[in-house]
Amino acid sequence: MADDLEKTEEPTPKKLEDARKEGNVAKSVEFTGFVVLFLSSIILVFYLRVVTNWLERYFYYIYGLIGIEIDKANFYNILIESLEYFLIIMLPIMIIILIGAIIGNIAQIGFLFTIKPILPKLDKINPIKGLKRLFSIKTIVEGIKTTLKVFIAFLVGFWLFLSFLNEIPKLELMVIFEQLKWFERKALILIFSMLGVFFVFAIIDFIYQKYTYKKSLRMSKQEIKDEFKQTEGNPEIKAKIRQLQREMAKKRMMAEVPKADVVITNPTHYAVAIKYDKQKDNAPRVVAKGVDNLALKIIEIAKKAGVLIVENPPLARELYKSVDIGEVIPPKLYKAVAEVLAYVYKTKGIINS
Repeated sequence: MADDLEKTEEPTPKKLEDARKEGNVAKSVEFTGFVVLFLSSIILVFYLRVVTNWLERYFYYIYGLIGIEIDKANFYNILIESLEYFLIIMLPIMIIILIGAIIGNIAQIGFLFTIKPILPKLDKINPIKGLKRLFSIKTIVEGIKTTLKVFIAFLVGFWLFLSFLNEIPKLELMVIFEQLKWFERKALILIFSMLGVFFVFAIIDFIYQKYTYKKSLRMSKQEIKDEFKQTEGNPEIKAKIRQLQREMAKKRMMAEVPKADVVITNPTHYAVAIKYDKQKDNAPRVVAKGVDNLALKIIEIAKKAGVLIVENPPLARELYKSVDIGEVIPPKLYKAVAEVLAYVYKTKGIINS
């Protein structure tokens, strides 16, 4: 019983789908952050000169205000103008950050829109549960992970900075434009080195989040049984349905016995009803069959309907085993069945001797 309560089983597809609908998915913040930083860095490389030009324009705009009396009207104009410069400079960066966040999330979990995670819940404001979350294993792991990432990033950055220091004496021999290019190259090396560090941590965190997510959704054997009952139906109910279906099929089969041409018997253990419709079928067809009590019932109905009963144990057994209800007889039994039908037709006077 204890094994049934322990959550040792992997989550079922239904459990994963239900969790996804609730907004509970395996998502790495580190991975999303890396995508945002990567796109931002790429854009910054090409956008830096544009930012510099707009900052230079804004500087000259502010410089041109020197000596102008600032009244209420001028203040609003300066505020609006400054806001325009800010939007021109920052809006593309903000858009890239938004796009990066969307791409980072879709790359991990696909497209998912739900507001359930942000809906207010009482347990979220429960101080006891809040303290548990604050001192949980997950929080400790996140803290260690962040500390380790910052420490490694610092070591890599410091090592690069020391390597750059060795080249500083050479800067004195360069013209201003060569110095700017040197700074640009070193900045790119530093940026993409940091991105490399963040990428490694993003991949590790992505794998870790997938593992902890699956672990948090593990199910007990009893939960799997209960879910199966809910999705597939209670086994007892399904058995009852199958029983009803068999009874209905049996009734339909018994309704075909009076229409048969002959019932071939064993004489009591097997009974197979044969009907041959020359206009519809290429060969005789089995319309009913049964063993023991069901065979006796078929024989009883056949007698009441005036259907001729022929005892032929080998043929009855072979027909029962090799032909399903509604199927025509196989070619290997043509001759034996034809002899029986010939006897039936002769007895009924349908054909002459």
